[in-house]
Amino acid sequence: MAVQPLGDRILVKLLDQEEKTSGGIILPDTAKEKPQEGKVLAVGKGRLLEDGTVRPLEIKKGDTVLFAKYSGTEILLQQEPHLILKEEDILAVKAAKK
Repeated sequence: MAVQPLGDRILVKLLDQEEKTSGGIILPDTAKEKPQEGKVLAVGKGRLLEDGTVRPLEIKKGDTVLFAKYSGTEILLQQEPHLILKEEDILAVKAAKK
């Protein structure tokens, strides 16, 4: 099923959290924090401004983004968790590794 976000919304696939701490302790599911990182799968057309023009989003498909902890609406697509976020909920875009 294809989902196209509307307006200034962004569809993000959540990235898996680490199963172990840096010290080697394996974390049970109940102790894991909600992921705050994801990959952008689709973006809306942009934010509608008061003068009727549309400002395109800075985020683009394929970006890896960091977002606020409890932001967005969680949905299931193909049995995997995804989020629909507003552009203002995105805190940062991770730089691509060189």
